[in-house]
Amino acid sequence: MPIPGTPSRAELVEHLVRTRIAGDVATPRENNLSHYRELANGNRHYWLGLELGDRWSDEQDVLAVMAERVGVNDDPGYRYGQDTIDPDLTVDALERMAARLRKAAEGTQRVLFATGHPGGLLHVHHETARALRAAGCEIVVIPDGLQTDEGYVMQFADVAVLEHGATLWHTHSPEPMRAILRGLEGAGRPLPDLVVADHGWAGCAAQLGIDSVGYADSNDPALFLGEAEGTLQVAVPLDDHVVSPRYYDPMTAYLLEQAGLRES
Repeated sequence: MPIPGTPSRAELVEHLVRTRIAGDVATPRENNLSHYRELANGNRHYWLGLELGDRWSDEQDVLAVMAERVGVNDDPGYRYGQDTIDPDLTVDALERMAARLRKAAEGTQRVLFATGHPGGLLHVHHETARALRAAGCEIVVIPDGLQTDEGYVMQFADVAVLEHGATLWHTHSPEPMRAILRGLEGAGRPLPDLVVADHGWAGCAAQLGIDSVGYADSNDPALFLGEAEGTLQVAVPLDDHVVSPRYYDPMTAYLLEQAGLRES
């Protein structure tokens, strides 16, 4: 299973499909369409911190963007069964993200990492943070004592997470990121130049005008709409919680190589 070193693009595409990070993914079609419908109907839980107004009130418009940027089936009549993420779109987005990481490294920028999917993406974010620190970037340290209605906002392995009941918590909420940014402002500290995140952490930062890049699954359309509108800089389509978090390692290696951050 492991790919030694950094994979080529073709090797990475094959790996993404084999591990179901892309290709035939676990998220079923009916779940995808349900989330697109909830977003279109104005359910803000599915907006992931973005302010979408009434611009995406037609479920079919949402589906069209998801077909274009993620690679889900574009047939509105296809309601049940297997759905897909196009692995080439995943790699295209990784390359766009790499360009923004390269810019951060060249400018020794302040970068904040956060995840609402610690079971899947924590190590991806940690390795990216480590590489940027080695390149001279400041990895933003969040203030102590932050919390939301869901739990405590903490930092683990350079990555902001939500902790609840002594457990790292899966959350789509934008409130943890909002708490961090308010906390930084309250302490008189500068906001990050770049946020690398997922879910509401990325959406909230992007909505507040901070350069943001992130990862999103095929049933989380908001970040892709945010990228389409230019609010979010990059949204990478992938299954954000596969069987083993180590399956993401070749993807991370490719990302860092493309960004010029891979150790020789």
